[in-house]
Amino acid sequence: MYDHRRLGRELGLFGTDPLIGAGLPYWLPDGAIVRHTLEEYVREAERAAGYRHVYSPVLGKRELYEISGHWAHYREDMYPPMDVGAEQVVLRPSLCPHHALIYRSRSRSYRELPLRMAELGGMYRSELSGVLGGLTRVRAIQLNDAHVFCTLDQAVEEARAALALIARAYADLGIRAVRHRLSLPGEGGKYVADPALWRRATALLREVLDGSGVAYQEAEGEAAFYGPKIDVQIADAAGREATLSTVQIDFHQPERFDLHYIGADGARHRPVMVHRSIIGSVERAVAHLVEEHGGAFPAWLAPVQLVVLPVAGEQVARARELVRRAVALGLRAELAGPEHGSLGARIRSARLVPYQAVIGEREAGDGLAAVRLRDGRRPGAVPVEELVRRIGERVAARGTGLWE
Repeated sequence: MYDHRRLGRELGLFGTDPLIGAGLPYWLPDGAIVRHTLEEYVREAERAAGYRHVYSPVLGKRELYEISGHWAHYREDMYPPMDVGAEQVVLRPSLCPHHALIYRSRSRSYRELPLRMAELGGMYRSELSGVLGGLTRVRAIQLNDAHVFCTLDQAVEEARAALALIARAYADLGIRAVRHRLSLPGEGGKYVADPALWRRATALLREVLDGSGVAYQEAEGEAAFYGPKIDVQIADAAGREATLSTVQIDFHQPERFDLHYIGADGARHRPVMVHRSIIGSVERAVAHLVEEHGGAFPAWLAPVQLVVLPVAGEQVARARELVRRAVALGLRAELAGPEHGSLGARIRSARLVPYQAVIGEREAGDGLAAVRLRDGRRPGAVPVEELVRRIGERVAARGTGLWE
């Protein structure tokens, strides 16, 4: 059983310091590579799916969250307001109010819909110290968030497309969903009191799930305060579940922010807001990836993708040239020369690297590299040009396979 907190330290991915504070991890270079690569993957997937990216500030006036409903229904998870001149500002607990304001920054036509708006943005949750742990529960969160503003007729298809994006990402990342959950309201006063809103949104999400052909379970008390949601659940090696990805259909915030579009009839109509997150919190996603793969990330996500191992000093020049070629093609490659120990020790040290290229006297003379794969396979000696090309193709294709 892998623990991402222990592996994170051993692999040099992230760390913490009491002077920074609990629940506020920092990212070390290799961890930053994983995070950056994951974020770029998400951005590319969103762009291909028709999303446009925005940036919005991590602060907002208290009034913003009073309008959205967060102040009334979510205040215990928010940080206290800060007095700035005559205003009170708050670290945001969510990105959706900002995106609602971006939507209403100008008049919108039905021809623009669906308008898909995405952001990898920071948000802050006032988590109690006792529940904080590694990257899974933190106070500063980098969220992969998006909001689709659409007509009522478009909402189900947009939500269904979001589920498909999530499924594709899980396949590329080598993780799996243990179940899909339709999260409904429970007892208590934390939910918006609008029964008609809840019935409409719930019916649409059931239609999304039924049409997607995924089995799901209903769970009371797990909804957002403004509406029901589809939660995509993952589990660690101990069987503990967590929500990684979500899809929601929201009628509440478009009404609270008085959002509208001009329809084909020239009249004003209220859009529907589909909330959607492919990987949710980047921190939680990386924590799960570390534990799922034991630090042996898919090749496209690995901090180092290729390590080149000259057998002796005479082959170092050839090894440097292979590293140079790989880096020029965008691969993350490193040289591990004889000064780092015996060949066997260097191979063991690089056991989590997807590709190892050993260059001995024969390989150096013939322009070859003896390939060793992380999974134990040894495809043999191949020309260095072919090696770099094949690794580049596997990385570009993403997925979890190492060699074909």
